[in-house]
Amino acid sequence: MKVRIIGLLLLFEALFMLMASLVALYYFYKCGDGDVLALTVSTIITAISGFILISAGRNNKSKKSNKEEIENFEIKDSFFIVTATWIVFALFGMLPFLLNGTVSNVADAFFEAMSGFTTTGSTVLNNIDEQPHGILFWRSLMQWLGGLGIIVLFLSIMPALNHKSNKVMMFSAEMSGIGIKKLHPKMMMTARKLLCIYFIFTALCSLMYKLGPMNTFDAICHGMTTMSSGGFSTHQASIGYYNSPYLEYVASFFMLASGVNFSLYYFLFTGQGKLFRENEELRWYTGSVIAFTALIIMMFHYAPELNTVSTNIESFPQSFEDKLRTSLFHVSSVITSTCYQANNFDYDLWGGLFLIPTFIMMASGACAGSTSGGIKIIREVITTKSINNIFRQLLHPNALFTVKVSNEVINENTTRRTINFLILFFLIFVFGVLLLIVSGSTLQESMFNCISALGNSGPGTGSTGPSMSFSELSNMGKWVMSVLMLVGRLEIYTVLVTFIRLFRGSRY
Repeated sequence: MKVRIIGLLLLFEALFMLMASLVALYYFYKCGDGDVLALTVSTIITAISGFILISAGRNNKSKKSNKEEIENFEIKDSFFIVTATWIVFALFGMLPFLLNGTVSNVADAFFEAMSGFTTTGSTVLNNIDEQPHGILFWRSLMQWLGGLGIIVLFLSIMPALNHKSNKVMMFSAEMSGIGIKKLHPKMMMTARKLLCIYFIFTALCSLMYKLGPMNTFDAICHGMTTMSSGGFSTHQASIGYYNSPYLEYVASFFMLASGVNFSLYYFLFTGQGKLFRENEELRWYTGSVIAFTALIIMMFHYAPELNTVSTNIESFPQSFEDKLRTSLFHVSSVITSTCYQANNFDYDLWGGLFLIPTFIMMASGACAGSTSGGIKIIREVITTKSINNIFRQLLHPNALFTVKVSNEVINENTTRRTINFLILFFLIFVFGVLLLIVSGSTLQESMFNCISALGNSGPGTGSTGPSMSFSELSNMGKWVMSVLMLVGRLEIYTVLVTFIRLFRGSRY
């Protein structure tokens, strides 16, 4: 069954790759783009591979009854399917880049594809403006597919599985963040409702972009990468290419919208506004955005007076409106792990002082159930309240304290799992930094590159900073970051369980 499901998912990828091929065909006739063959061949290879896996799965299925397959399908199989799907999608998703000559080696191609599907937004390309439309559309489409989740989209569009528990297990293995609520007793309907909200916001975002200086193609591509918190652009200068304050405000709004738990939008649109208003994670998220925006504005004002801090004053926004817009855009972009670039965007030029809040926001992320990366605010809230209860328990040994979020008691198992997640996140971060140092990066660059990959943020610092690309990173560094992107997107547990089981065998 596992092989057959992965085969079906490959056909699902081939369907969207076909869309990119049709876009390439349109622009071949319109302006002579030369990426039609690369995308078409990639689509055919992906589709044939999917049919082969389905056929292999059917042959294996003939040896077992359908009932036996369903009974043997366990949560660990879901972990394997989800992890394998994201790796396989990246492997086949990199084919257009290789066949078109966009990149010259497998390490770069896999890095670009994994960055796309995990919505990290890091790129090895230094000539984005020269890329044909089909390739640019495929980069945006990869991020849109990965934003809500490949499995979620698959369950909503192609509900081909035969048993309800399979869907529930796979949904839970991919959307492992705290705060994901079932919007319908049937998981397939929950996936469809989430997709509907996702699509509506993408369409609205694209429309608002189109009302500005963007053309239709750029508006659609940026709409997909904004709502997926991805950050891929059709231009090397990203949003800054258009030199438009209007676009910066629109991007800030929709980036912040992408950082909200999508379940809350459903409650809001169905007349359950109380659940939206009283959500504690949303209040913390809103407060964090306001606080970090105010902090960046103050830093723009006072940093020039701090002689001990290396700054480039010429790179600072000048007027108050410019400072407000730049600060809001920076916070919106980083905390939601979108990481677009605006007119004033290079925090490396702003000075080392600005690296601290930027790093914290990269690690933090936005809300669970959103398309953003990072630790997620709900985990930070639970951990903070849990630590507070420890001190309260020391002062009142006989009292019983519970962790409550949005007036709901968080059970001990969830609290323990949250704290364990933070410990694992820190350990993986340290291990990733060490590997990146070994690969040839400096300590500061390694720390930023690691948190960028693990938090699915995008840019680093120094040679991989917001005005640069990751093309100069060693091949070892690119493979390390690719693995970290996957681990961060699937929120650690799903990937670790899969690999531990592979190494320890079926007894685990």
